[in-house]
Amino acid sequence: MVAEFLDIGLEDDPRLCDYLRLRESSLRRSLETENGLFIAESPLVVRRAFETGYVPRSFMLVPRWVDSLRDILDATSAPCYLVNQALAEQVTGFHVHRGALASFERHQVWSPDDVIDSATRLVVAEDIVDHTNVGAIIRSAAGLGWDGVLLAPRAADPLYRRAIKTSMGAVFTLPWARLEDWATGLDDLRARGFSVVAMSPRDDAITLGQLAANPPQKIALLVGTEGAGLSAHWLGQSDLIVRIPMAHGVDSLNVAAATAIACYALRPD
Repeated sequence: MVAEFLDIGLEDDPRLCDYLRLRESSLRRSLETENGLFIAESPLVVRRAFETGYVPRSFMLVPRWVDSLRDILDATSAPCYLVNQALAEQVTGFHVHRGALASFERHQVWSPDDVIDSATRLVVAEDIVDHTNVGAIIRSAAGLGWDGVLLAPRAADPLYRRAIKTSMGAVFTLPWARLEDWATGLDDLRARGFSVVAMSPRDDAITLGQLAANPPQKIALLVGTEGAGLSAHWLGQSDLIVRIPMAHGVDSLNVAAATAIACYALRPD
């Protein structure tokens, strides 16, 4: 069915409520979870969300993007709201660089078992609260051939707009799920044959190069929160602790950058 095109000119039009104040992460976290939606930004990300099976609720487009998304618009009954650039920015509260957004129905695609089954390389993220870091970690894991990502219960939402955008849509294709129990979740990985490898700048850690020279067959790579790193509890449950050697007085890298380096060094054959 061809989408319904509506030429919208009012900032407070209720049809645009899905897109309201997208910069306010605390508001959006509750709104999107309660209403079962997420926002995709840019034509590429909108297309990837649609092609991986997510159902659109609506589209909000600057007119120049209609032709490039015409096949998707023609394949759904979701309304398409045409707005000018100024109105898009008034509604969302930020500079909409690409001028193409869509609201999709939210659903959990993978369970922890889905992620773990048949995997040999997993990133396990503990309480990483920055959405761009979560998106970057998922993008790196996907691009470097890892099998999936597991998130501690308090980690940021991979379906938040900034995480989706940073991942370039990899959150739609790489299996990810939340661990059900932070305290005991690593035990299940070990029981399934994974070596639990924690990343930490501790002096007693082996170097990433040493581990890469003879890696375990199955690796669950633990990465920690932006400030303090991994908790003592998760470090204490690890089989190995690994560090990236640093120079020039730098203690450590951003968690997303460190994860990317480790994913490359330990990538599957």
